Amino acid sequence: FFLIPHQYRWLHLLVSSCIFYMFFIPVYILILFFTIIVDYFAGIAIENSEGKRRKWLLYASLVANIGVLAVFKYYNFFVDNVNQLTHHLHIVNSNIPFLKILLPIGLSFHTFQAMSYTLEVYYGRQKAEKHFGIYALYVMFFPQLVAGPIERPQNMLHQFHEKKSLNYNNIAVGFSQIMYGLFKKIVVADSMGLYVDVIYKNYTAHSGITLLFATVLYAIQIYGDFSGYSDMALGTARVMGFRLMKNFDQPYFSTNISEFWKRWHISLSSWFYEYLFNPIVVELRNNNTLALCVGFLTTFLISGLWHGANWTFIVWGGYHGSLLLIYALTKKMRKKIFNHIPIRLGNFISIIFTFALVCLGYIFFRSTSLHQAFEIIHRIITWTDFGTGLVHFNENIFSTILILVPLFFVLEIFVLKKYSVEELVLRNKPLVVISLNIILWIMILLFGVSEGGQFIYFQF
Repeated sequence: FFLIPHQYRWLHLLVSSCIFYMFFIPVYILILFFTIIVDYFAGIAIENSEGKRRKWLLYASLVANIGVLAVFKYYNFFVDNVNQLTHHLHIVNSNIPFLKILLPIGLSFHTFQAMSYTLEVYYGRQKAEKHFGIYALYVMFFPQLVAGPIERPQNMLHQFHEKKSLNYNNIAVGFSQIMYGLFKKIVVADSMGLYVDVIYKNYTAHSGITLLFATVLYAIQIYGDFSGYSDMALGTARVMGFRLMKNFDQPYFSTNISEFWKRWHISLSSWFYEYLFNPIVVELRNNNTLALCVGFLTTFLISGLWHGANWTFIVWGGYHGSLLLIYALTKKMRKKIFNHIPIRLGNFISIIFTFALVCLGYIFFRSTSLHQAFEIIHRIITWTDFGTGLVHFNENIFSTILILVPLFFVLEIFVLKKYSVEELVLRNKPLVVISLNIILWIMILLFGVSEGGQFIYFQF
């Protein structure tokens, strides 16, 4: 990257990103090319149009993007539900055929990033990008192409035009972020996953306490997995001089569910807030309660569907929408209660309670069916077989978990809660930074799960 003259670097990154994406299913790159061409010309046309024509051009762009998403991600889900309904209604010969296609990797991520461009141009907050290659790179930039962060054009487009120089700080910070991301994924998340997968695949054979323990470990797994990917994406981009937006801010230390969604998957949460929730609330501003009800439930039901074509995700989205609605409508009552509790104790109780609510939602997120989710919840709340204790499991894996969980939380609470990876790197001498990265690398070699699965969010 740095050896190539500045005027050709965009081409190098674009070709590299295409090759990177084509490692999955090469022909699927045509889907990206289709949406890129549509949105590129739509952005220029929207900027040069007025009145209703601008709106129709925006609609055309959004329909093209959502249409691709609907066919590849939701068509078979829709067909399956229609076929089940017609079967229950005893309608003969009504089976609609399924499409035998695989979901393109990261489709939801780069689709939402592309839509944010045309929306920002429409609202007049972003100039249309005239350089086709730079716009294509904005959609296809390989570090965050398949699992985010979902960037806005204001943050990225100008960076692709700027000349980047080889810089020690960028390299040190970038590689440290990559190393910590690898640690979170390979050591923390994949170790938790070994236990969680066994329990959830055979949930009827396990006690309530085992299922509860597995659910808490899943919370750690999905955080380590997804935030680990985000760290690697930020670090990879940073080495070359690009700055991606922060996607996680220690969400499990949130004191309420609203704060949690401001700190978890920030790029997606802010996307839904800007382009869906806020417009709904503004439209219904004459009735505050109705606005919040429609805003939260609509936003999070769609967010659930964004995560996957399964009723478990839709219920998960409705659950979080309901939690946020209850939180918004009970502010005065909660304030009165917490006025009588010491601040530190109140914060501690709030963090534990919020984490418990999030974990309850994760049961739907991790389960493959609603039946499985409700059965697991039933076993936990009725203390089914609690006397049998934790499941007998591979002692090496279990010991690793018992070491890793406290170590990970100590690192997150006492180090990274105070300083970011960037601050830690820039505050210390190169020798200290190198030593810390070597320690992380040794831990990856000693405790890393070499046969770990793909990133959880790749399926979305």
